[in-house]
Amino acid sequence: MPAVSRTPGIRRVDPRRVRTALTAEWRALAGFIEALDPARRAEPSGLDGWDIGDLIGHIATGVEAVLRWLSQPEPAGPPLTVEQWAGGVAAGADTIAENAHQMSAAGRTPADYLEQAVGVVDATPDTRLCATRVGPMRLTDMLITRLIEAVVHADDLERATGTAFPHDRQALAVVTRVLADILAVRAPGHAVEVRVPPFAVVQCVTGPKHTRGTPPNVVETDPRTWLRLSAGRLTWEDAIDSGALRAGGERADLTGWLPLLG
Repeated sequence: MPAVSRTPGIRRVDPRRVRTALTAEWRALAGFIEALDPARRAEPSGLDGWDIGDLIGHIATGVEAVLRWLSQPEPAGPPLTVEQWAGGVAAGADTIAENAHQMSAAGRTPADYLEQAVGVVDATPDTRLCATRVGPMRLTDMLITRLIEAVVHADDLERATGTAFPHDRQALAVVTRVLADILAVRAPGHAVEVRVPPFAVVQCVTGPKHTRGTPPNVVETDPRTWLRLSAGRLTWEDAIDSGALRAGGERADLTGWLPLLG
């Protein structure tokens, strides 16, 4: 039986599924960027201080980082979880921005590192502990973080360019479920049911436990809206006002736990 992600509180994920989804999403990103008019790279990305070229550079850095991390000796120490990584995404923001600007200035794209990164990942055993920017991580958990970033930034490109991004369905499914599980870890309980059909349902928030029938507190939205809420690209109020998010019940307000990536 293959090794699985063992982040506490986050459902197990088959490593083969993570690898397949990451490769597909990376390739979708490479194709989307290749088809983009180069003149558009100077347009705003919607991210503070970044144009679309910087966003592309940052996505390239995310692929290149896998090559760099897996070339380093296996680190010592307890591995970080995906939930811990999610809480520290903004750490080192200045260095991240500088690297993105440098990649953009050099004209780098994910395609420059893609096939080599896929080859290295495929050749690395699931039991490998990896050095990352934030500390040691198990291989599958590290790849889940790369998948989250790939899907989030693909959505950033979609919003910046106004062109629908062809997410890999499996990639979107894994990321949706992991983000829902992160919420359940941070807000444990059974008072609120969060539904993101067709991919995820979790219970969270302390309070009376629901056992049968329609839960008294329900939050329901679609995967893209959930992604944007989790990444801080969309506020709870705007999601409610647009009709993309439906929340019912006195406890069905998750603003205190969002965004999940910070």
